[in-house]
Amino acid sequence: MLKTLTVTEKTVAAAVTKACAELGVSESEVDYTVLEEPKRGILGIGACDAKVEVTLKETPATRAVAFIEDLVKNMELEAEVKVTEKEEDGVSIAVNGESLGLLIGRRGDVLDAVQYLATIAANVGRKDYYRVNVDIRGYREKRAETLRGVARRMAEKVLKYKKSFALEPMSAYERRIIHAECQQIEGVTTRSVGDGAERKVIISPEKK
Repeated sequence: MLKTLTVTEKTVAAAVTKACAELGVSESEVDYTVLEEPKRGILGIGACDAKVEVTLKETPATRAVAFIEDLVKNMELEAEVKVTEKEEDGVSIAVNGESLGLLIGRRGDVLDAVQYLATIAANVGRKDYYRVNVDIRGYREKRAETLRGVARRMAEKVLKYKKSFALEPMSAYERRIIHAECQQIEGVTTRSVGDGAERKVIISPEKK
């Protein structure tokens, strides 16, 4: 469900500006309906402010946010869903609050599912692909740093023992982090093997 605010201010323009500030969007991203025109009254008697109903326009980003907000509400969780970065072809969404481990899951598997479903919601009726990145309580960056550390330690073992080592199965997102980190380490190379949920990264000595 799209966010709607009812705001009163001295003028219609001021009411719309105030609503946009509360929603964290520009005026081009909303529609509004004037519920009551401002009245000056006579000698101050009968004066009233403008009353405006402001609604976010439906966009891929708002559909993704609405999906996550509905999910959080239906799970009876307390969380703030906020757009942290928005581009023409994608959006990044942060979810913050207490007791959100259920939304993250084991090694981020539930988080990945939430992102996947939010992406589907965002792309309804679109021909071109709209990218949606979702993070919960900064989990992805924390996990990425952990994985970079794993990559470095395993690369050291590969260089020390001159043999290949396999990591645990990971998602495509996590495998990319391992590959990227190992590309910066001289003397090792990586490849992914396996199918589906069992796909994992092999770190090997680089052949001369």
